[in-house]
Amino acid sequence: MPKFCANLSMLFTEVGFGNRFESAAKAGFKAVECQFPYELPREEIAAKLDKLGLEYILHNIPAGNWAAGERGTACLPGRESEFQEGVGKAIEYARALKCPRVNCLVGLTPKDAPADKVRQTLVSNLKFAADALQKAGLTCVVEALNDKDVPGFYLVGTQDALKLFDEVGHPNLYLQYDIYHMQIMEGDLAKTIQENIDRIGHIQLADAPGRHEPGTGEIDFPNLFKCIDEAGYTGWIGCEYKPSGVTEDGLGWVKPYL
Repeated sequence: MPKFCANLSMLFTEVGFGNRFESAAKAGFKAVECQFPYELPREEIAAKLDKLGLEYILHNIPAGNWAAGERGTACLPGRESEFQEGVGKAIEYARALKCPRVNCLVGLTPKDAPADKVRQTLVSNLKFAADALQKAGLTCVVEALNDKDVPGFYLVGTQDALKLFDEVGHPNLYLQYDIYHMQIMEGDLAKTIQENIDRIGHIQLADAPGRHEPGTGEIDFPNLFKCIDEAGYTGWIGCEYKPSGVTEDGLGWVKPYL
């Protein structure tokens, strides 16, 4: 039976970030994740998790100037020091929050740098991140996004990511498989998950189109959950979707699993 964690960057946005932990616990979630926890001191978040009995599953390495449209710095030549500092910050938060894995968004392809330099920078940065996280006892996951919502994102497909991992050649690199993004880019969700389950370190979901809760789009989630179980995946599935209304009103789909 799949188990689901609430992504607090996307769900329960009716309240401020600091209050979403309680909202998730009240709704029945036993675990949470978020994109960027850095707006709150890690000690404050840790206290909330302990008080509510919540597991904390995942967060991202700092991804540059998000408000300005940046979606990661790993593939940006000249910003290696910033990336490495971000890895260190992500590790500090992960240790404090007992978080087992950290996601790396690689970033938008820079238009003013040669393709080989961009690739070299990305490979080098991922080696650094994978090694630093491994030494800290953490798993490094890397996510491909769809280029419709995020035009210019460097990594846009499952095989693109796996080829990159082979090039980096570090054992601590796994795929963060986002069902929504990959439905848009390539489809064939169940087959892809089953064939690559050993290389998947985390799964996230949203329905497509729209990126809302399961049942609002075209994906056959009951069948997909069955296939994920059959593939042997025992990790958490992050609910990283935009509620189509008030968050609590759209949680009917997940109640049987909580």
